[in-house]
Amino acid sequence: MKLTDQQKYVLNSGKRFACVVAGRRGGKSFMSIASLAMHARHPNKTCVYIAPTHGMCRQVMWKPLKAMLRDKGWVKKINESNLEITLVNGSIIMLRSGDNPDRLRGLSISHCVIDEAADVAKELFFEVIRPALADQKGSALIISTPKGKGWLWDTFHTYQKHPDWLCHSYTTLEGGIVDAAEIDNAKETMGEREYRQEFLADWVEFENQIYYAFGDHNITTMDIGTDSRIPIHIGIDFNYTPFCATVGYQHLNGLHIFDEIELFGTDTQEMSREIQTRYPGRKIIVYPDASGAQRRTSAIGGITDHIILKNAGFELRVGASNPAVKDRIAAVNAVCKSANGITKLTIDPKCKKIIEGLQKHTYKQGTRQPEKDGAEDFSHFNDALGYKINSLFPIKQDMIVRTQPIRRNTGRYNRG
Repeated sequence: MKLTDQQKYVLNSGKRFACVVAGRRGGKSFMSIASLAMHARHPNKTCVYIAPTHGMCRQVMWKPLKAMLRDKGWVKKINESNLEITLVNGSIIMLRSGDNPDRLRGLSISHCVIDEAADVAKELFFEVIRPALADQKGSALIISTPKGKGWLWDTFHTYQKHPDWLCHSYTTLEGGIVDAAEIDNAKETMGEREYRQEFLADWVEFENQIYYAFGDHNITTMDIGTDSRIPIHIGIDFNYTPFCATVGYQHLNGLHIFDEIELFGTDTQEMSREIQTRYPGRKIIVYPDASGAQRRTSAIGGITDHIILKNAGFELRVGASNPAVKDRIAAVNAVCKSANGITKLTIDPKCKKIIEGLQKHTYKQGTRQPEKDGAEDFSHFNDALGYKINSLFPIKQDMIVRTQPIRRNTGRYNRG
């Protein structure tokens, strides 16, 4: 795979340090590999690739890095357990996770790549990696999709005019790998803020309200008719009290929520009976919490929540594990109002608890974790809604990438 114009611009800048902010699928991983190879080709260098987690090191970087170095005939030895590659010229490339910066202390580094840098601590670079570069006068590539105004934002703007630094950003389209039609398709299924962050590489500051895209445009009545052939879609959050369910049906333009169920001091059998009583003779499709495959809220020994729902005649749509919280939140925001203004979720005004939860649920102060304590806990209905929406309208996490990059010269390199 050849380098794109953006990748060439960064790698040939001649700067000791580069802070690069790019849109999703903008070629960050391939740029990281190329950067490591450019420095490791010189004898006896120590090059380190750092990702937020060990899993990301192995899943994203390890296999393509090995393949590229083998193709060049540079490999002398590979240590699979330590994720280290020794080259015939005496250089070594090692992959490390950034979730414990102290474990990286003591290294002497020639070149370092920090991938998805917005997800690692500030101390990793300034207190651990920067000193490790000093004795060899080493270099670093800090690369990421932007996420709020944290340490990466500070670094990008602080060093823009520093002679040793390149601070550069580009969008997914400018990256030259994903075409405009695919990006437009993503725009239809993503919330505005997520789209701006992930594809436009904007520094989006998320406010404390979790479901920012929800508003009056989502609250409306709709005639569901009496056709018993129309399936009813129910999202369920297992809990002793309250036990919550969101009830709706799909139509050509999206999903309409017309009822909510909230039971106290109860179990899954009672919730099943309540659903059967309210909607007799209807086909019921349930989107439950995945934990129900193991746990029980009922007193019947040995029968899980999922089995109870199946025994009630309901169709279950559930994975082996719940989708990540951030993915559920992004999916709900996208159907409330997508980046191109499309609304796919409507809620009947009588569903007061669901509406209140979407309006008032906030993140814990200073975090991206939903509040789940005390009077501010609106999570139960929101979780029930999120399981269903994430299944019906999942956000595409990975873009389709062309085998060959699109050759495009935008003439616009520094958006800083």
